[in-house]
Amino acid sequence: MSPSLATSLPAPPYGPDIAVLIPCHDEAAAIAKVVGDFAAALPTARIWVLDNNSCDGTAGVAKAAGACVRKVALQGKGNVVRRAFADIDADIYVLVDGDDTYDAAAAPVLVRRLLDDGLDMVVGARLSGHQSAYRAGHRTGNALLTRCVGFLFGRSFDDMLSGYRVFSRRYVKSFPAHSSGFETETELAVHALQLRMPVAEVETRYGARPEGSQSKLRTWQDGFRILGMIARLFKAERPLLFFSFGFAACVVASLVLAAPLFLTYLETGLVPRFPTAVLCVALMLLGVLLLACGLILDTVTRGRIESKHLAYLAIPPWRERGGGRESPQ
Repeated sequence: MSPSLATSLPAPPYGPDIAVLIPCHDEAAAIAKVVGDFAAALPTARIWVLDNNSCDGTAGVAKAAGACVRKVALQGKGNVVRRAFADIDADIYVLVDGDDTYDAAAAPVLVRRLLDDGLDMVVGARLSGHQSAYRAGHRTGNALLTRCVGFLFGRSFDDMLSGYRVFSRRYVKSFPAHSSGFETETELAVHALQLRMPVAEVETRYGARPEGSQSKLRTWQDGFRILGMIARLFKAERPLLFFSFGFAACVVASLVLAAPLFLTYLETGLVPRFPTAVLCVALMLLGVLLLACGLILDTVTRGRIESKHLAYLAIPPWRERGGGRESPQ
């Protein structure tokens, strides 16, 4: 990081009020360094450590390092993010994990990119040469989940599950957080994609955890939870497409089962397998019901998206203040 980048972010009231949010669970081995590094990289920012039921003295270490510590009782990163977004006021929010794997020196670059380009979210895409830092299984899972979201919502990110992000105030205060665990990154990405917010990715260095720090990510369990979150978001945000798959499956199954019955009826004038005929009719009716549900929920979803967009627009963007003038970010 060049010194000019750090000094080019003036302190309030002329510069943005920046809050660094660090969700933590048992990160005593790394948290002091993380707090110190971000305090040095963003000297005008307030450093918030969100302690999520740590048993190793994380809160005390963070407080001694100079951070503001707030405890969050509900377990899970999603619960921590929801509480932090609700309770902490700032113009710019930097969200980062407390395990010292993300490069604090990149924070001014991410913040400046957000301000200069008028963005609502900048994702720190992980760039790592350490196999132990970013395991092959996690890379593959990230790529698959990212492609799923891209298929459902039309566009996506290269590193959708990165834990290093910078947000505008209007993003944070319009974000309806629902997830409780590590699937919150998926929800953060989908919120931006759904409202077509201006976003960007910036490659950042990603390193290995320090000794004594252990990952809380459970590859298979959290992977399935993220897949479940994508499925729920698919149903909630794209209901017509979601229920259309069920409609198509019912119609195809009904027609496949009905074809031999129809041929037999043309040849003999009889329907010998009457239960199969009833099943075909039931499948077709079920398909029509699924399609009707999709159409109704699609109308409801459009109204909900419009309400979210209006809530987003109700929050003005940060404007640079100085010299008695205001210019758009």
